[in-house]
Amino acid sequence: MKVLVSACIMGENCKYNGKNNKNSAAIHFLKDKEVISICPEVLAGMETPRPCAEIVNGRVVDENGNDVSLEYNKAVAVALSKIQNEEIDLVILQSRSPTCGVNQIYDGSFTGKLVSGMGLFAKALKQKGYHVIDVEEI
Repeated sequence: MKVLVSACIMGENCKYNGKNNKNSAAIHFLKDKEVISICPEVLAGMETPRPCAEIVNGRVVDENGNDVSLEYNKAVAVALSKIQNEEIDLVILQSRSPTCGVNQIYDGSFTGKLVSGMGLFAKALKQKGYHVIDVEEI
């Protein structure tokens, strides 16, 4: 089984704050599987750390009020291009991210409030027919 997984889940320090979301349960689940670790933001050349970003009215905006939709859309395009020739059975993405959030994302107020929704990469993968789950489902 080939699994695409958010790099931060595997312990890579690629989150906006320079940290990771290492998830022992996910790593244990993946131990006997072929893993493709991916961080769209890093692939697109975004810095780590970088300003926190959330989706506001369909646009990605950082905590300083800058519209960074172009950078995040580029990140999704680069990541999709990287995996286009892979036969991926399952995708496990990091919760709540404006890129990888599967079931919920932050509401754009930068107050920690969650709403139903998907990050840009998660949505693009689902639209392409990939089986995408949130890491919290493991």
